[in-house]
Amino acid sequence: MSADQRRLPLSALVLFVLAALCMVLAVICFAGAGGQLHPVLAEPIAGLAFLVSAVALAGSGAFPLVISRLAAKDEAQ
Repeated sequence: MSADQRRLPLSALVLFVLAALCMVLAVICFAGAGGQLHPVLAEPIAGLAFLVSAVALAGSGAFPLVISRLAAKDEAQ
């Protein structure tokens, strides 16, 4: 497998970075420090919203990753 085939697709990378950012914000909100960033983030449900968004973004990022790996596997055959 060449280096080009092992690379992470750009769309997957962007979605995984956004998922990590949402996860950081979820932890900040769950720790109670969200209110210092913005008054809306002081609500307890804000952390849950960021957590759900992080999971959804990570799941969405998995699709281009799986498709690229399947395509690379198909080309190898």
